[in-house]
Amino acid sequence: MQIQPLIEGQFFYIHNRGVNGENLFKEKKNYYHFLNQYRLYCPEVLETYAYCLLKNHFHLVANVKENVEVTRKDGQGLLRLPASKQLSHFFNSCAQSINKMYDRTGPLFESPFERKLIDDPGYLNSVICYCHQDPQLHGLKKDFRDWEFSSYHAIVNDDNDFISPYEVTELFGGIERFKESHDLGLRKNDFEKYGIECKKEEIYHLSPSPARLVAAGGINRQR
Repeated sequence: MQIQPLIEGQFFYIHNRGVNGENLFKEKKNYYHFLNQYRLYCPEVLETYAYCLLKNHFHLVANVKENVEVTRKDGQGLLRLPASKQLSHFFNSCAQSINKMYDRTGPLFESPFERKLIDDPGYLNSVICYCHQDPQLHGLKKDFRDWEFSSYHAIVNDDNDFISPYEVTELFGGIERFKESHDLGLRKNDFEKYGIECKKEEIYHLSPSPARLVAAGGINRQR
């Protein structure tokens, strides 16, 4: 299998799950630990636009930063810092922590992690919405906004801990259009085209009112 390289300056949808379907997050503190480790390893190499953590998998939308260099440990010059290497360190760190915490051994994540180049603006907006909506699509919440472990509220509340709220909402034409876009139905063939997992066969209408399904933010809809 040919692995898509993480190309600097490009957006990617990154997805991974627990090995053999195992839960990555066994209790709430595991979610917090995952995010803390992400803060430690990834902001230097990834500009994060969206994330969502579910029980046995996670989603991430990020732009790969260009020409990242750090000072060598010996202080002698600079060292290139590839995004793929940092993600590998991140996954290994999470696995080691879970193994120690729950007296388990072996890998935690499937390998290699899935990554898909985001090659057009419509897809970028769609996959950001999909990431946030996924807890509802999986039946974990009646309203995806009630899921604690996604970037939706950080973006809406302009919390730039490691998310880029302004950059995200500008993709949609502002915060209100960002919110409206999350109420739209997403077409099945959008999921199929980009290999995004889905569990329904037709359109997801997430808005409580069909009248609110208006065109916004580059998300396509079908009636």
